[in-house]
Amino acid sequence: MKKEHSSRWRKLDNAAQAFPAATGKKDTRVFRFYCQLKEDIQADLLQKALEQTMEHYPVFSMVLRKGLFWFYLEQRDLPAKVEEEKRPPCSEIYVPDHKTLLFQVSYYKTRINFEVFHALTDGTGAMLFLKELVSNYLILRHPEETFSKVREDMLTETDFEEDSFSQYYTGKKNEKEKSRPAYQIKGEYLEQEEMEITEILLSAEAVHKCAKAHGVSVTAYLAAALVYAVYEEIPKSRLKKPVSLMIPANLRNFFPSASMTNFWSWIEIACDLGPEASFEDALQITGAAIQKEALKQEISTRMNDLVRIERNPVLRAVPLEIKNLALMAGTTLGGRSITTVYSNIGRIQMPPEYETYIERFGFFTSTDKVQMCSCSYGDSMVLGITSKIADSNIERNLMHLLQKEGIACEQEENDFPGQKEQPHGTAKLGLKIFSFTCIAAVVLCWMMNFLATPQMWWAGYATAGVFCAWLLIRVGYQKRKNPLKNSMWQLIFIMIGAILWDYATGWIGWSVDFAIPLAVLLNGATMQILARAYKMEVSEYLFYLMQSGAAGIVPAILWLTGTVRITWPSVICVGLSVLYLIGLFFFRGKDFMREMQKKFRV
Repeated sequence: MKKEHSSRWRKLDNAAQAFPAATGKKDTRVFRFYCQLKEDIQADLLQKALEQTMEHYPVFSMVLRKGLFWFYLEQRDLPAKVEEEKRPPCSEIYVPDHKTLLFQVSYYKTRINFEVFHALTDGTGAMLFLKELVSNYLILRHPEETFSKVREDMLTETDFEEDSFSQYYTGKKNEKEKSRPAYQIKGEYLEQEEMEITEILLSAEAVHKCAKAHGVSVTAYLAAALVYAVYEEIPKSRLKKPVSLMIPANLRNFFPSASMTNFWSWIEIACDLGPEASFEDALQITGAAIQKEALKQEISTRMNDLVRIERNPVLRAVPLEIKNLALMAGTTLGGRSITTVYSNIGRIQMPPEYETYIERFGFFTSTDKVQMCSCSYGDSMVLGITSKIADSNIERNLMHLLQKEGIACEQEENDFPGQKEQPHGTAKLGLKIFSFTCIAAVVLCWMMNFLATPQMWWAGYATAGVFCAWLLIRVGYQKRKNPLKNSMWQLIFIMIGAILWDYATGWIGWSVDFAIPLAVLLNGATMQILARAYKMEVSEYLFYLMQSGAAGIVPAILWLTGTVRITWPSVICVGLSVLYLIGLFFFRGKDFMREMQKKFRV
């Protein structure tokens, strides 16, 4: 066990609540910003630059943890390490029960990648981090140059961690239109590691001129282009549903916040386009929806609605696992009103002296459908389109449309070393082999039972034994990232399994007399050994030790109800468990109360 100090923690902000529940193989909820330089990256200098940047942004030294009612972020003393790019872009970063940082910095040739799990921060926070990282790297790489700083030194860690949703929540209710079911893009869907990534290079000035000529903003112009590219793929018989576009919006443009946490909302634009619709029709709809006043009203209403739900006293008291089911269901149902997503980070600015070394910035994200992201640096604009659809017709339509508008388009030849490589999954393959072996053993037992001893159905007991073994291994595999949680789950299954076996074999009472007290005591000792062997911090092991001590209540209940006949094992177990809990409270009192506060925050 290491590090006796208590770590900082904060609740997950409102916009991030759904990300841990909704993340998975279909969508990792990871986005990537990158900076393409004009020279190869030096890994050692990039590592030093990352360490310098982390000193200014300790808010990023967080791991995601589960309470009984909410997720929360806890600061950890984990090193942030630069790696050469090897995995597919936007690969999984948050793994339940695996205490790792929620971002990854990698490099490849001339490119610096910064990938973030969306629960940690939003696009604005990530871009600020990347800009300072690039600045620190170039200062180290070229000490002969005089570079200006790209950060605001007057901001404090408290400013970075501000919960701006609560800060600007007004409680005001406004009527808003209900979302309608939208057209869903058809096609063969790919796995996450096979996600298609298309980058289109444009002139930012040319796009701005075209948008101005149509009397709309750049965001409205490109949003309409994406909508129309999707529209061209829809059979005319399916135009009964709108092409609905979701556009994330940076709330810092509407409220004075310096928060590095998630502070964003979104608008939905439903485009009803008839059989003879033109690009101008789509422009008219998106342009009207993105007018500042209409945008501010919808965003403020949505923000208030989400904070109101979070503050509902009944919903706050619902256990996290049930909340997760509701969040997953809500995400799935909410996705039915969205056809595609467009996120525009806007113009990225760096001091002029950096232009000698920076070629461009880029931005794209994981998705469960089709999503377009854009950003610009100087005159270089990049559209990053990610898709789970096997064909690239929408991307082709978009390029054709922009070219007709007089905008030169160049499709970047993507060079992602890990893309489309199949993961090695050795542990998963081993589990499949074990599962198949268990099934084969059960089938063979029943065959032998039927052929050799049909008068005695012993194969039923063999099946139950194999199932118990399989269940313990399966739970061990699922919880392998957290050995203490694994130990608690194993204890639960052993206690339940022992009682069921005792009952099935005529109830001798060995399960309650000996098996359960012994399992509780062994579990407590095992947890102490594991905590020391893995050199865990107090916040990592204390709550599980509390659970282990509380498990001593089970033999006490069985003893008081008269189920136990041989009492001395239960007496020893209960007595030692009580001393165990008292000892934790005496010697870890502050940490004990702190963990209770975090885990039981409603």
